[in-house]
Amino acid sequence: MKKILFALGLATVMALPAYAQAREVTFNTQLKSYGGDGAYLALYLTDANGTYQGTLWIAGEKNKYYKHLRDWARGSGLNRAEYDGLTGASVTSGRALKVTLELDDALIDSGYQVRVDTAVEDMRDNRSDVVVPLTTEGSGKTVSGRGYVQSFVYNLK
Repeated sequence: MKKILFALGLATVMALPAYAQAREVTFNTQLKSYGGDGAYLALYLTDANGTYQGTLWIAGEKNKYYKHLRDWARGSGLNRAEYDGLTGASVTSGRALKVTLELDDALIDSGYQVRVDTAVEDMRDNRSDVVVPLTTEGSGKTVSGRGYVQSFVYNLK
């Protein structure tokens, strides 16, 4: 019985750090009203130098349009295996995209940036429409985009 309790205790102690190393983050991207089709958005991470590190979410399901999300496409190499399951519908004019994900604590306050690229069919593409550092201090602070994004905010839980 003592061996079972010891093993259970050891398993619990080993599992707790893994649980504590992730944090829930909600990203909210509000688009401006514009006259056009639904927007494709790439929400991704870069390091402090702007080098692509990973995809968080892709809004828009037709991958033939992903090349218009230029900075994200170049960084990711359009590696479909990397973002399978991280996609949803495009976002229409004046609407918001709200995504909640679990992120490793090591990404927060470590120089990483959240970037959003946007594109609309037959309209202008916007590289780095939003660029914000992923910090505890930045959580809950709304920033304006440079293109189709009216406002962007992330909240750490």
